[in-house]
Amino acid sequence: MALPQAKLTATEARLDALTLPTGGWADSARREALSRVQTMGLPGARDEYWKYTKPETLVAAEAPKATVFEADEEALFADRDRLKIVFVDGVFDAEASDDLALEGVSIDRLAEATDIHWAKDIYGTLETAGQTPVERPLAALNTAFATDGLLIHVTATPSKPIHILYKHSAEQSDAMLHHVVKVDAGAEVTILENGPAAARFNKVMEVDLADTAKLHHVRAQGRDHERRAATHIFARLGTESVFKTFTLTVNGVLTRNEVIVELTGDDAVAHVAGACMGDGDFHHDDTVFITHDAVNCESRQVFKKVLRNGATGVFQGKILVKEGAQKTDGYQISQSLLLDDDSQFLAKPELEIYADDVACSHGSTSGAIDEDSLFYLRARGLPRGIAEDLLTIAFIAEAVQEVEDESLGEEIVARVEAWLARRRD
Repeated sequence: MALPQAKLTATEARLDALTLPTGGWADSARREALSRVQTMGLPGARDEYWKYTKPETLVAAEAPKATVFEADEEALFADRDRLKIVFVDGVFDAEASDDLALEGVSIDRLAEATDIHWAKDIYGTLETAGQTPVERPLAALNTAFATDGLLIHVTATPSKPIHILYKHSAEQSDAMLHHVVKVDAGAEVTILENGPAAARFNKVMEVDLADTAKLHHVRAQGRDHERRAATHIFARLGTESVFKTFTLTVNGVLTRNEVIVELTGDDAVAHVAGACMGDGDFHHDDTVFITHDAVNCESRQVFKKVLRNGATGVFQGKILVKEGAQKTDGYQISQSLLLDDDSQFLAKPELEIYADDVACSHGSTSGAIDEDSLFYLRARGLPRGIAEDLLTIAFIAEAVQEVEDESLGEEIVARVEAWLARRRD
């Protein structure tokens, strides 16, 4: 079926502004991804999964300008012993990065990987599978045109986490990065991400977990308020594997985070969680799709959003339980704390179940700070602002608790406290 004229025009304008990389082991995947984009068209406001989020600035031929924010605090995770890898406006910064050698891990760059690379079997494969039943054209655009990213193969458990740090230095930078992560059986790794990345950022991470493999992923999306980002994680889980991801977002005029997980092996576990703090011209969209296609698997979706001064939060989460995926345990909760009457939270929770021996639930709520709790704290001498901040931190606690490493969770809470304090002052 032909694309509507408006969508066709927008798609052609975006593609005309890009150059398709050619040659190398990823050439076939890129061409197939380009074909998908041309067939689907880039997202428009009338698309079902974009009705709460306006995609115009994400698909425009040129990135909107975003003022570069000069940070007044040390980067998150900076005090940790970790392997640091830095990208500035989507360009690898060798001088700022550590040597890519780490025991139990091989790390290559997409820009430098030569034939025939292990990532050939994964690059674009999980993204392609994630296009059904919901089309994700921005992810296909990334597969076609991203020229750099990390190819991480974990063969044994490394002694420290891998930290990918994204920096923004140009007001109209337009970055695409595509990471591929493969974790072998029995191995376990932690990947940290943080930073604003660019004025406009399109990122895909494809994660392939073998049987009994474990991946802990923690990211923070930085303080450059005018930035725009569309990120995608596609994960495939083997038997008894564990995938846990948590995202903290503060500021950002437009952020869309998509997580697509397929549990293909029995007894696999997938936890997807996030917390966001929005103030003013802020739009944050979490879209999650988890497919259970094996027996006795567990999934959790836990999202908390704190919104004020007209900020908007969106959650679209689905649990699909296929026929034969018995003894599925699926949990989904999305909640917002609205600190004024101008902010809004839009939620679309979904369950689609084709097995009869399952325990699946979902819930979504919005509300203001509990006045009784606020009165209790103020009656004990706390100023109103500090009391509100304490209740806000308590509100997001369930999401932060999804972070496996307690010290990482404490670091995240400290950043939330700093964000709240700046606005209180």
